[in-house]
Amino acid sequence: MQSRKQQKLPFSASASGPRKSRSLSTVEKGDKAVNGSLDFRFIDLFAGIGGLRIGLEKVGGRCVFSCEIDPYAQKTYTAWFGEAPVGDINDFVDGQNVPDHELLAAGFPCQPFSIAGVSKKKSLGREHGFKDKTQGTLFFQLATLIEARRPEVLLLENVKNLRSHDRGNTWKTILQTLEELDYTVFAETIDAQHYVPQHRERIFIVGFRRDLYGDEPPFEFPHLPPRPAPKFRDVLEPAKSIPSRYTLSDLLWQYLQDYRAKHEAKGNGFGYGLAPLDGISRTLSARYYKDGAEILIPQKEGQNPRRLMPLEAGRLMGFPEELIRNQVVSDTRAYKQFGNAVVPLVAHAIAKQIVLTMRWQRLWLG
Repeated sequence: MQSRKQQKLPFSASASGPRKSRSLSTVEKGDKAVNGSLDFRFIDLFAGIGGLRIGLEKVGGRCVFSCEIDPYAQKTYTAWFGEAPVGDINDFVDGQNVPDHELLAAGFPCQPFSIAGVSKKKSLGREHGFKDKTQGTLFFQLATLIEARRPEVLLLENVKNLRSHDRGNTWKTILQTLEELDYTVFAETIDAQHYVPQHRERIFIVGFRRDLYGDEPPFEFPHLPPRPAPKFRDVLEPAKSIPSRYTLSDLLWQYLQDYRAKHEAKGNGFGYGLAPLDGISRTLSARYYKDGAEILIPQKEGQNPRRLMPLEAGRLMGFPEELIRNQVVSDTRAYKQFGNAVVPLVAHAIAKQIVLTMRWQRLWLG
């Protein structure tokens, strides 16, 4: 199965026969409120600290259920959204205790799939499906829940390397599974640097139920935002207000310089990165709490560089100011949470495109 990166053809037929076609551009011109909101319900799985949720709520979505197993992320999520996510997806994978919803959102973990069960069934001449290929993984639990509840739209997020993970087998299995579940799938790798001053590539998967949207729903991933790209300096606090604990010690700074010099001598690009104040930084990772090496901030002459404050890390990810100022976990936990998070502005841009397609379906196919 090949995922669709961009689909500009209007839907022209469904399982029940031909229907009148209409492109997204026509919907945009004809509906005054199309850039506003649409009332729909969604569930937020592997929710982290709510990056996908923020984007979906901005287009009218109402979160009716959330799941996140990490207790520290649960603490942040509860403080920010006023509700505690349930902890373990295994407790509700049958869907019985999950409220009705139109959209399922999930930033699911990347795990390899075992082919042992599939190979055995092949040797016996038996049929096999996603339950054999994905058994024992969190994606299996996610797919089982999708099968049980059949949401009309899926919004999934993962790291860019998902396509090449396990020599491409993971990606192939995910697409085959969604096809088997009867979803038309679109996939795109999006770099958040057009929304926040950070190079951050993530893959997004959007799926539409084929029986409701047909084989060619007119979905398109967002184009680049028209506004100028933000600059790294825009996320920084005034230098005079930075506590000294964020400045690297002489010992750590010397270690990072030596480490970089060693790898440069070998022709490698490993080592610390000083962020260009008028440009974009490297990717903020969950390991940032260790030494901050991938995103260091230059300071005045004679002073060692410093790492980001958690407040600045939250801004670098594009989270709303009122949320990131409510830090309820340690700096270490906050860095991990932001490093694992989805950029809300990217989620919002994709959500707007999803809403366009949902409106199209309701106007012309519903």
